[in-house]
Amino acid sequence: MSKLQLYSFFMSSASFRVRIALNLKGLDYEYKAVNLFKNEQTRPEYLKINPIGYAPALVDGGIVLADSFAIILYLEEKYPQHPLLPRDLVKKAINYQAANIVSSSIQPLLMHYIGANIGEDEKIQSIHKHVAKGFAALEILLKDHAGKYAIGDEIYLTDVFLAPQIIGLSERFNFDMSDYPLLSRLREAYMQVPAIQKALPENQPDFPSIEGKI
Repeated sequence: MSKLQLYSFFMSSASFRVRIALNLKGLDYEYKAVNLFKNEQTRPEYLKINPIGYAPALVDGGIVLADSFAIILYLEEKYPQHPLLPRDLVKKAINYQAANIVSSSIQPLLMHYIGANIGEDEKIQSIHKHVAKGFAALEILLKDHAGKYAIGDEIYLTDVFLAPQIIGLSERFNFDMSDYPLLSRLREAYMQVPAIQKALPENQPDFPSIEGKI
């Protein structure tokens, strides 16, 4: 079998979540960096792999997938070790709902304001405002389901999506987590998980050097 190939960018939360899923399932893969700062995602050779020009993309033999949700569900179906979805129907539905809040409600707003042509202070304020709405919804959704992790005592799909968002926001945008005690507790738990530690941006081969070169 050919080795999995992951086209990834160290700072991309979507790439981060796929790295977590691969690590949880113990899958070896070749890391192929796509520097979004240098617009490498728009190069013709990459657009042949991912026509929409985002990161990540996964190549598994003759299969090419270019959406983090699709990639993770594909991995879940093909590689059953460390299941990312519980068998219980309600808990499975909660996982889908929470993951979609991150990928469909929080992340697109983040990308909009990160790329917006506005002042840095206004940008940060806008990010904080819209992320707060998503995090408040997650606090309510997960409060009756959380255990050690978001839904019980096993790491599931929700955690795979939530960990990069919580970690990235608190570190990159100095987001105040004091209004979100459950999510804050989960962040501390996530930082102790080897599969998540290994997937952290600073542990990727394309992470900038100490001199700040990208």
